[in-house]
Amino acid sequence: MKSFKLIILTVFTFFSITSFGQDSTKHKMTRIVYICTMHPEIKSDKPGKCPKCGMDLVQKKTKAEVKKTFTCSMHPEINSDKPGKCPKCGMDLIERKAASKTKTS
Repeated sequence: MKSFKLIILTVFTFFSITSFGQDSTKHKMTRIVYICTMHPEIKSDKPGKCPKCGMDLVQKKTKAEVKKTFTCSMHPEINSDKPGKCPKCGMDLIERKAASKTKTS
């Protein structure tokens, strides 16, 4: 019985750690946006022509918008998109990473 509990605990810990690591990589994603060099307010997610002047849209890489994530300092597997209390221990959730606006490079 002890070995069964140990196996279950090990599997749960493994999946908690691997999913926790995957969450942190989402903050480093980039996306491609196409803009007009004459009219930078014109943006598209695919290549094409500017509707104002007909010039080709050029590719720009942008950092993806990062959303706020709140987690428990005692239970890092607990994640929420808003502040609150940890369902396991009742502690206040803390912000993991500050939000940033989309930036062009």
